[in-house]
Amino acid sequence: MTPAELHLYLDECRELVTAEIRRIIPADPRRGAALYDLMLDYPLREAKGLRPALCIAACRALGGKLEAVLRSAAVLELYHNAFLIHDDIEDESLLRRGGPTLHRAYGVPVAVNVGDAMLALSLQPLLDNIETLGLGPALRILQAVARMTRESVEGQALELDWVRRAAWDLADEDYVTMVEQKTCWYSFITPVAIGAIAARLDPGRIEALSSFARRLGVAFQIQDDVLNLAGDVGEYGKEIGGDLWEGKRTLILLHALRHAAAEDRAEAIRILALPRHGSAAEAGARVKTPDEVRFLRALIERTGSIDHARAVASAWAGEAQRAFDGCAAWLLPGVHRDLLQSLIQYVLERVR
Repeated sequence: MTPAELHLYLDECRELVTAEIRRIIPADPRRGAALYDLMLDYPLREAKGLRPALCIAACRALGGKLEAVLRSAAVLELYHNAFLIHDDIEDESLLRRGGPTLHRAYGVPVAVNVGDAMLALSLQPLLDNIETLGLGPALRILQAVARMTRESVEGQALELDWVRRAAWDLADEDYVTMVEQKTCWYSFITPVAIGAIAARLDPGRIEALSSFARRLGVAFQIQDDVLNLAGDVGEYGKEIGGDLWEGKRTLILLHALRHAAAEDRAEAIRILALPRHGSAAEAGARVKTPDEVRFLRALIERTGSIDHARAVASAWAGEAQRAFDGCAAWLLPGVHRDLLQSLIQYVLERVR
């Protein structure tokens, strides 16, 4: 599959799911401006559309029908965007998909409520699966979403606890554990698993496909960390260097701290502990300056930490390829299987 064909597939899946989301979210003129219109804000911004594409491609590559999986794919996008809204608040992020984060535009209380509403409205479509798929598959999809939600919030709690404890003595393995829970479950493992459930694949083979998705997800997140420092803001859609301003524990920064001279490490940790300008934690305290963030970037360059991250991402992509090869024999030849395989290279070459 060529890059142009891959992006066309992603775009088509995103359009299908966006239309389904519009059907799920009520058109209520009484509450639209304060709630339902805002629930469409993030979903209507330009995005990659990976989750619906993974869900749909897995189902179709296993012989399933689009109508069997479309509703669940839309639910995954609602969960994803709700998590993004809450995550942006917790990280005090400024940009999301090329525009201001929801809490920056409308305030934290409104943004929290919109995220909560997206989660609440996701329940009924999952129950509606009983009518189209039958009780057994519908309950298995509901179980998959329940597991996804628990893993995601546990991963977020792990990362927030590192911030609370000012923990920086972390290994690559610690980072991967957090990413597997926070990112892989809702962005990769569950979309693929739900697509497979909708196609009525047996549980053993679903586990094999999930192994492919987990490895793909780790590679994706590491590349996302690279783009946060080395990407183009026009393509990336988020703040370049935002991870440094926010003091996030990324594979890149952890590697830099492990390989820095003692004085540089101490200075970097001091800078990372400072709040950013405009954050809720600021309250008159000294904040990070652009020069201090430039110091962090220079340290990352000196320690070769971006190259390290790229190498680790490539290794995880290789693991994803091997896992995919183990599943390929029972995936139907065609565009849907091609999409799943092409995503392995895409996660390493993407610019947004």
